[in-house]
Amino acid sequence: MLLYHCLLTLHDNVFFATREMGILYETEKYLHNWALSFALFNVDYIPHSYRLHGEKAQKPTYLDDKSEQNLLHLNQAKIYVFPAQPIIWSYQVNTFKAAQVAYYGKSKQFGDKGADKNYPINYGRAKELAVGSKYRTYIIAPDRITIPQWIRLGKWSAKVKVESIKIPDSVIKKSSGDYTCSHPLNPLDLSHDTDLILYNRIVMPPVSLISQARLSGEYFQSIDNQEWQNLKRANPELPNQFRLPRGTLYGAKNLIAA
Repeated sequence: MLLYHCLLTLHDNVFFATREMGILYETEKYLHNWALSFALFNVDYIPHSYRLHGEKAQKPTYLDDKSEQNLLHLNQAKIYVFPAQPIIWSYQVNTFKAAQVAYYGKSKQFGDKGADKNYPINYGRAKELAVGSKYRTYIIAPDRITIPQWIRLGKWSAKVKVESIKIPDSVIKKSSGDYTCSHPLNPLDLSHDTDLILYNRIVMPPVSLISQARLSGEYFQSIDNQEWQNLKRANPELPNQFRLPRGTLYGAKNLIAA
């Protein structure tokens, strides 16, 4: 198994409605690993349904083994994508107007009841991650894997550039015990041998993430040797060090409970 460091650069605004506050739809600064997994490995590893009807079109299928399109295919391929941590990020707020349809509402002339404002009734504002924002994530994968250089992400299918670096085994050490992970994690994907002690909660759908977590269990950590320093000089975007939990699987907590 290999560990890859990936740098994501937004070439379009990325939008997904993390929080809906009146007419403001806000995008969280973190990128969820389940969304990234579909963006990176859809079609090649995760079957892509041609068309969905009825309830299947409205029901999430992230961990549904009865659905053709689910993340459990990546467990079989021994691939895991961690959530993405923002390195440099900024926002852009855009105003949009929804179409006036008969079943939703109708436009009103000035002077009519309810028409006391000089702007459309059906409108909203989207707080989007702006072009140029950069993110870091890690991928655990087998020896032979193709990581795409470009992906589409978010509700607008924004274009994102992916630059991956294979981290040599010689700079990775396997350890166990209590440790702090500065990289965001998905608590549902942690192994049953990993215990959460302290963490900050990142509230976002479909599953809240955690950051700055204090954990106990088995983990990977970087070794500060000459090879790691040479790798950092050649790739300045690499962190000074990293610690990541071992045994991560999509829905690991659910699989144990089942």
